[in-house]
Amino acid sequence: MSLSERSAVNHLILIRTLFNRAIREGIVDQKFYPFGMGKIKIKFPESRKVGLNTKEIKAIEQLKNLTKEEDHARNVWLFSFYLAGIRIGDVLKILWRDIYDGRLHYTMNKNSKLVSLQLPEKIKPILKKYEASKTNEGDFLFPELKKADAQDPKDIFSKTKTANKRLNRQLAKVANKAKINKKLTMHIARHSFGHIAGDRIPVQMLKKLYRHSSVTTTMQYQSNFINSETDKALESVVNFH
Repeated sequence: MSLSERSAVNHLILIRTLFNRAIREGIVDQKFYPFGMGKIKIKFPESRKVGLNTKEIKAIEQLKNLTKEEDHARNVWLFSFYLAGIRIGDVLKILWRDIYDGRLHYTMNKNSKLVSLQLPEKIKPILKKYEASKTNEGDFLFPELKKADAQDPKDIFSKTKTANKRLNRQLAKVANKAKINKKLTMHIARHSFGHIAGDRIPVQMLKKLYRHSSVTTTMQYQSNFINSETDKALESVVNFH
């Protein structure tokens, strides 16, 4: 069986995690740890991050001929995009009580950071679409986790993963109707925000919006979308007469 470079890396990460856990629990001796200096090094392959541009997002916003499922997927995607690309795991866990004083207040699933973001005007029509199904402030904003066991992280993870796949299938149909050739998934909402932000927003502000732990992480991520300087440099060389 052949594996892609990314799949091979994922397998190595799993093996490393299992070794670390076994060492902590005294099952395996540290001397058998196969990773580190002079041993196996996990090298992450560069991934191509492609986001939508403003024209493509407007096309999605203005679509009229959507099915109920497609419209729902679009709503979830736009909700994520309008709030700087909130990850799907966090979007689906948002409760109505997390929204007050014109802001969204939530705890990031990835690093347990507390986040408070002002709700853009564009997001308010989306909220109105789901108000009718709200029975109390403890309800989930979106329906995907309403039947999940809130006390069981495995159940939450499983239902989030299933929902993400289902949403992505609908988003592919949305992209087709909007005549967008790029792959449209929930994660692309984050890349799209980065692509449009480019170098127009100070990196310190982007760090806050992305909820990154360091400016370095933000700079590395944003470098995938900033091409203006290299474009100018290339043009200055080849644009001769």
